[in-house]
Amino acid sequence: METSVQTREIIRLENIRRDFRVGDETVHALRGVSFTIREGEFVTIMGTSGSGKSTLLNTLGCLDTPTAGEYYLDGISVRTMDKNQRATLRNRKIGFVFQNYNLLPKTTAIENVELPLMYNPQCSAAERRERAVEALKAVGLGDRLLHRSNQMSGGQMQRVAIARALVNNPAVILADEATGNLDTRTSFEVLVLFQQLHAAGRTIIFVTHNPEIAQYSSRNITLRDGRITGDRRNEHILSAADALARLPRQEE
Repeated sequence: METSVQTREIIRLENIRRDFRVGDETVHALRGVSFTIREGEFVTIMGTSGSGKSTLLNTLGCLDTPTAGEYYLDGISVRTMDKNQRATLRNRKIGFVFQNYNLLPKTTAIENVELPLMYNPQCSAAERRERAVEALKAVGLGDRLLHRSNQMSGGQMQRVAIARALVNNPAVILADEATGNLDTRTSFEVLVLFQQLHAAGRTIIFVTHNPEIAQYSSRNITLRDGRITGDRRNEHILSAADALARLPRQEE
């Protein structure tokens, strides 16, 4: 439930522009994008192909730098960082969840979830294992710890990916079409998990082309032609658990 208590600022974009040279032409992928996301928000960023949402995703994820404008991630200015500095910040502050899961093939759930911690020299092997197990239990996979990625369903693989995103206790979870490869029932199961994480206080940015997802988040930002065309609070957040319960049971 949303409260009026002022929480800390996690994301701030100020007049972000991103231009690309394509042959003799300049493509203006982002045209002065500005918004703030505070701790504990569940924000969907929506747009059709060509809207600029992929470019915005890469900017938010510290995978790319804007041509102009300022980006602050958890109070840290990103614009002037070099590639290595951005990589360090990305590893510590952002948990990624991808459409294609991006799990290492033929490795166990624990080994996949441990991966972000491998870049933290202060985290021992024992602590890595403990944190990975806890993250997997948190997404309902306590009985799949040693299952390999090729032994799991799409929904289970996406839960492993979410556990991997959580294991570093990031400032924000950045999901890119996280239900895009899943069937309807499994998509709602994953949405239930995201709503549970939101209820627990996690900050989530969910990038999608599917307008239905916006009904389950607390705020929706819409992009078109590199500009924000809508930014509104969701006063009537639907329950993914209720929607899941209404779906017909699948045949065994």
